Amino acid sequence: MTTIPTAMPHDAFALLLEGNQRFVTGAPEHPNQDAARRTETAPAQQPFAVMFGCSDSRLAAEIVFDRGLGDLFVVRTAGHVMGAEVMGSIEYGVGVLGCPLVVVLGHDSCGAVGAACAALEDGMAPAGYIRDVVERVTPSVLAARAAGRVEPEEILAEHVRHTVDLLLDRSRVLAEKVSAGQAAVVGLCYRLADGSAKLVAARGLDVAVPALP
Repeated sequence: MTTIPTAMPHDAFALLLEGNQRFVTGAPEHPNQDAARRTETAPAQQPFAVMFGCSDSRLAAEIVFDRGLGDLFVVRTAGHVMGAEVMGSIEYGVGVLGCPLVVVLGHDSCGAVGAACAALEDGMAPAGYIRDVVERVTPSVLAARAAGRVEPEEILAEHVRHTVDLLLDRSRVLAEKVSAGQAAVVGLCYRLADGSAKLVAARGLDVAVPALP
């Protein structure tokens, strides 16, 4: 069993970075994945972070951050787009389960971001409910282009930052927790090729964010 320090957002963030580094170097520890942990968490859960990421099959949070049962409260949608169900799930993780950290996890070669870029180029939106996903990603693409950021990684970073800001704008529960120093929201961009997660946004966490691409 691995003891999880959940009192402060920076503790949770450090655990995620350490786990991701193990994954990148090919030395995962696979913590909290045994029968003892299964038994321990059966009565109740106490995750240390809410992970709001894209549904992409290559972005399994417990694997890329080398965590186990009961560690992460995971919410996933294509392009990490938000609706009422997503907001309610994230607020549950923070307000009820007491997670001190919310992570927005995007990744390169994101199909939703690519579809939004293509729709703007050719004026043809996808059919069905995929169109709703694309329309929710489009403001991020437009904002990136307006700022002169047109490379794929730049557009992705803008979409992750935009999602972080939307979470705090729309959720009073989350905004109050961040203002009180009880929670933080960070945005990470994951690279499929090497498995690394790069920080692109931080709200309520005293960490240095690299210069915007």
